[in-house]
Amino acid sequence: MIEAHVLDAWTLHSERGSVAFGYLNILGGAAAPLFLWLAGLALVLAAEQRETRTGDRRGAGLALMRRGLEIFVLAFIFRAQSFIVSPGNPLVSLLRVDILNIMGPSMLVAALLWWLAGGPRRAVAVCGAVATAVALAAPLVRTAPWLTLLPPAVAWYISPSGNHSTFTLFPWAGFVFAGAAYGVLLARTGSGEDGRTLGRLAAIGGLIAAGSYYASILPTIYAASSFWTTSPTYFGLRVDLLMLLLAALFLARPLAALAPRAFSVLARFGRHSLFVYWVHVELVYGYATAWIHHRLPLWLNAIVYVAFVACMLWTISLQDRVRAWWRERRTAPPAQDTAGA
Repeated sequence: MIEAHVLDAWTLHSERGSVAFGYLNILGGAAAPLFLWLAGLALVLAAEQRETRTGDRRGAGLALMRRGLEIFVLAFIFRAQSFIVSPGNPLVSLLRVDILNIMGPSMLVAALLWWLAGGPRRAVAVCGAVATAVALAAPLVRTAPWLTLLPPAVAWYISPSGNHSTFTLFPWAGFVFAGAAYGVLLARTGSGEDGRTLGRLAAIGGLIAAGSYYASILPTIYAASSFWTTSPTYFGLRVDLLMLLLAALFLARPLAALAPRAFSVLARFGRHSLFVYWVHVELVYGYATAWIHHRLPLWLNAIVYVAFVACMLWTISLQDRVRAWWRERRTAPPAQDTAGA
């Protein structure tokens, strides 16, 4: 995620046509699908754990629906922060559709579907079907003539519109639902069977990925579709590659003993992903780094990127210390007055 934004904001225009930039751009492009997919996966894991602990499926569903609503509200707070910290943007930028605007409503609907499904099999089927439907509908919905009838701020959630809409519900919301379906399967895995389940899902993902790639070279069935944006085959490839990636990370766990520091850093970034997103986007694109916007060659950009990641790790540590201090302050017993003793 950081690599994608640093590459986009700081690289010289003259180097954007290079082969290296193209491959790095593809690598950074995996961040957004992964962010959304893991949001759906973590959402369902949390809901399943809450239901197991309390026996209240409705309560678990409502709690996760509230979380989705919180993310949606945070999206507008984030825009307001950017508007204040980096003045000069038009007022309409407060309504810009970014990844949190898509993540929040998608999480809310995914939690609702999980609750209404009533059980794991139907939850997997429903969330998987919705993910597939969103992917298949993307080329049709994003070019539909009725979009002109909608208020612009609503249409931006469906079809891209310049700088007003970085992400859209179609097909990006599909990654949340696909992650939710995967999360139900993972949550129902018995103790000690994680590896087998991940292996089976990775094998299925590999077959679907192969089928998606083959379908991508066939003539399209849509009047207007782009492989890199709206194609359902590209959506399938990315989801299945995420399934393979998760299995690979599970298999790589023994390496944690050889490089514990590296894996602990990765885990910390994962646990603080929303915080990292919130802080680094403004730093990368805002006034703080305006003096290097589109001015770094790739080799220098790579060096500055490593330094920036280290800076973000330090910021995470600072946040943890502040939160620990605040919790300790709130839970500390009041000091007793011993003046009269």
